[in-house]
Amino acid sequence: MTQMPSSSSPTPDYERTLVLAIELSNVSWVLAAQIPGLPRLKAKRSVAPAPEALLAAIEGYRERARAAGRDVERVIAIYEAGWSGFWLARWLGMRGIETHVVQPASVPVDRRARRAKSDGIDAELLLRTLLAWLRGEPRVCSMVPVPSEADEDARRCVRERTELVTERVALVNRIGAVLATLGVRDYNPLLRNRRERLDALRTALGTPLPAHARAKIGRLLDRLDLVCAQITALERERDAVLDQEAPDRAGAMIQQLSTLRGIGVQSATILVREAFVRVFANAKALGAYAGLAATPYSSGGTVREQGIGKAGNRRLRTVMVELAWLWQRYQPGSAPVNWFRTRVSGAGARGRKVMVVALARRLLIALWRFATQGVLPEGAVLKPAS
Repeated sequence: MTQMPSSSSPTPDYERTLVLAIELSNVSWVLAAQIPGLPRLKAKRSVAPAPEALLAAIEGYRERARAAGRDVERVIAIYEAGWSGFWLARWLGMRGIETHVVQPASVPVDRRARRAKSDGIDAELLLRTLLAWLRGEPRVCSMVPVPSEADEDARRCVRERTELVTERVALVNRIGAVLATLGVRDYNPLLRNRRERLDALRTALGTPLPAHARAKIGRLLDRLDLVCAQITALERERDAVLDQEAPDRAGAMIQQLSTLRGIGVQSATILVREAFVRVFANAKALGAYAGLAATPYSSGGTVREQGIGKAGNRRLRTVMVELAWLWQRYQPGSAPVNWFRTRVSGAGARGRKVMVVALARRLLIALWRFATQGVLPEGAVLKPAS
């Protein structure tokens, strides 16, 4: 399970702790460090974008600390989450270096319209942010929990299926666009007899499809066949979790969620792989992770709502809004639906679209408690036993 980071770790002894910030890029890694024995010096340097060069730089900082009469017993590092993923945090952790990954948007920056910007400045800003967080100021930034390698790898399948479905829609639309220029409308590329029906198609003029158009559609169908086969393989692998007699904790949660009416195996898998494998301190933290938390604006005499933050996991947020609409159909007697109907009584279509997000947030918390604690949502109905 992925643990949420906490600033409650032992306060560092800065006489024996090297604090390091790493600004990553493809060209170079810029380091900013606070070295024991040199508290007034914020050492900065640039190294090659390789972990071995980083270790060599850390050893150089250790030598400078020894020259100042200090021995480095602990190294704490930080870098921003992004394209590089979490491999560096794991790699450094295997070598005894405590590594934190920070959400880039949460790092406080100069708000002037025109400000100085460089990798060195950013690295020093990261260093100051980490020092404040280590002092016990948890709200100075948002640390990202480093998922286990198994959890990170397990969610690739469900994400790949989403990408393939998007690719399938694009291929179907491209085939339809070619046929639309010829006046052909009644052709579904997703049917099993799509190639046989393609041979029988006629344009609006009653003639066979032109040679180049027919060849292009054939190539698009070849790609569509491959995408459909890959989707089927991923779905077969996904559904295999339901038949496991002794699943792991994530598999058990997927099986648990799939017993609810209105929750399919795809939705259950996304909920578990994207969110429920993490450990959340409370329901508020879960709502914020999904980007479903409210963002009020209150300054002076101006008070208004800006809508949801949308700063969390967009895949989780998307599936929860979809489930909020489906929940009203398949679980009409549940407590969340009754609450929703009471709030939108007399409201128009726009009011329902706004309030369904609040329903999604409530439903997410209810499903989280059901998956992790076994607490059935009030009024919810299970699927009939097969």
